[in-house]
Amino acid sequence: MSKTATLDAAAAKPSFWRRWRFHLSALLLILPIIYVPKYFDNLALSRGLMGLGQRPAGALDVGPWKLKFAEWKVEPPQSDPAGMVKTFTMAQCEGCKDQIRAVYVRVGKPRSLRAAGSIFFGSPHRAFATVPIPPRTAPDAELWVTAEGWDGSVHQAAWPLAMASPATVEWLKKQGASR
Repeated sequence: MSKTATLDAAAAKPSFWRRWRFHLSALLLILPIIYVPKYFDNLALSRGLMGLGQRPAGALDVGPWKLKFAEWKVEPPQSDPAGMVKTFTMAQCEGCKDQIRAVYVRVGKPRSLRAAGSIFFGSPHRAFATVPIPPRTAPDAELWVTAEGWDGSVHQAAWPLAMASPATVEWLKKQGASR
């Protein structure tokens, strides 16, 4: 047997591996390109370039103040150690930024100011609140927004959950929630 014949037989195996290495390297270049648009969408959302959130939910008059709300992400409630939660954002009107002390939101009417719900935190231009969604919430439930002024006044307004988050209402219907 000649020396060239044995070298050719041994070289066939590495060429197969080299071919697959080429395909794997091409795959490693293509996969990041697939995820780049989602990365830039998330970056624009967190920088505020897409507004308050992915879905503007509208404005609500709470006493003398007008507050704008949005769903942070258009998706069903997410699991959390506290249960299922949904994140909303809020912006205060230009004239009321110095008058509002705190804004709270919860599912169902609060019994008192001590049980007003989740507090919005952040700047007056974009504040966040993570609202727990109780397991037996009805799809026609309301979110109650409570605004407390620096002068001690407290104002409340009801906000239908269907307007605030249609994705949450659809999720509740799939869960078969009822009162």
